[in-house]
Amino acid sequence: MQLTFDAIQYHRNGISGSPFHVLIFRDSSQGRMVGIVFEQQHHAAVFNLDKLAFGDVAFGSNSFRGDHYEPHLRNAIAQHQQKGDEA
Repeated sequence: MQLTFDAIQYHRNGISGSPFHVLIFRDSSQGRMVGIVFEQQHHAAVFNLDKLAFGDVAFGSNSFRGDHYEPHLRNAIAQHQQKGDEA
């Protein structure tokens, strides 16, 4: 899997929500993507960013296996934090 990361940001999600990271990245086989990764393991969602821009949130059309991407996304988050880019 060939992924290139463009942006990684942490969101506190208020005072009672579950914090998460948002990643914008490019998958060489799927195009521009957005990943949402919660702190709890096995809680990740991935969508095609261009399809989202057109309002496509349908299962089967704009749904990707979070478990397929999650290890790569968590690795990118860890590298991002090590570089001190995390707020």
